[in-house]
Amino acid sequence: MRSPSPIPALALSAICAVFGSAAALAEDGFALKDTAGDHLDVLYNDKLIARYMYASDNSTKGRRTETYKPYLHVFDAEGKAPITKGAGGDLPHHRGICVGWNGIEIGDKKYDRWHMPDGEQVHEKFLIESADKAHATFTSQIRWTGRKDEPPILMEERTFTFLLPPVPAYAMIELRTKLKAVAGDTSLNADPEHSGLQFRPAQEIDKTKTTFTLPGTKTNAHKDRDLPWAGETFSLNGHDYSVVQYNFPMNPKPVITSAYRDYGRFGLTFATKLAANEEATYRCRFLIREGEMFPAEQIQKIGDEYTETNAPTPPITVNKAEVFGVAKPKATPATPTPATPSAATPAPEAKP
Repeated sequence: MRSPSPIPALALSAICAVFGSAAALAEDGFALKDTAGDHLDVLYNDKLIARYMYASDNSTKGRRTETYKPYLHVFDAEGKAPITKGAGGDLPHHRGICVGWNGIEIGDKKYDRWHMPDGEQVHEKFLIESADKAHATFTSQIRWTGRKDEPPILMEERTFTFLLPPVPAYAMIELRTKLKAVAGDTSLNADPEHSGLQFRPAQEIDKTKTTFTLPGTKTNAHKDRDLPWAGETFSLNGHDYSVVQYNFPMNPKPVITSAYRDYGRFGLTFATKLAANEEATYRCRFLIREGEMFPAEQIQKIGDEYTETNAPTPPITVNKAEVFGVAKPKATPATPTPATPSAATPAPEAKP
């Protein structure tokens, strides 16, 4: 598997040649700014791109709910306000770009680390923090707790890498999560609504305008599997935003894509098994712009670069979002797939 390091100069030049100059090539480049114990900001030329929310505080019930899982807020093109959801509101467990599974089985015990009823994901420390003109990256070490007085059930290294995006995107973000089964043989069961690597836009979006763009003809996210990408367009405060999430080929198959809810939460998930003390890494990439969905040709070319493939541009299906609460066909459950060495990717090395 190729290194998860930032796009090399030749690849970046190729992207620029296809799509025009990159959206962020000025002198100052990326920077990371930490507010200790609360959040880490990712900036480009002093403009806020994203904010990693990592506070953990169980002092009160309300504070625990606000901080029981770390997540990434993505900001608008001006860097003024998040376009993703934080704590509170409807479905309070939905948060920005997040990772979780509600169906975790270890022996005869079951855990829900999506809704977080009896445990937390606790950021412990940053293992890597690096930024320069071409990229920013950080790795958060996260402890997935058991129930009261139990040891951890999983240890995670969650890495976000921010790359120079092609016009008209203003953000390109890679997510890699390395999970280690520290409490014994562990099953992560696929539930497309409550597990995996997910993106949730802000609470205030106009739900009547949400659409999903999928590769293929008459593609149905409830039934079709192993989609290479899925896109969403939503309206927030009078502005449209479009987000494409790319699936990484080494993720366990079958990959289930949830991309149909009117409130906009979408993402990918899969069932997988980890032997005791086994580690495996799962990956995806997000491409984000203000405005209408990217052309299919551009989506495909960025996907080819990410996955090191050369696939033809597919036809696309654009589906209007389904109204949340209206019964729809249930997704076919996926059988847990044992992790393999090829699924694991080492964390990137910090630069001087």
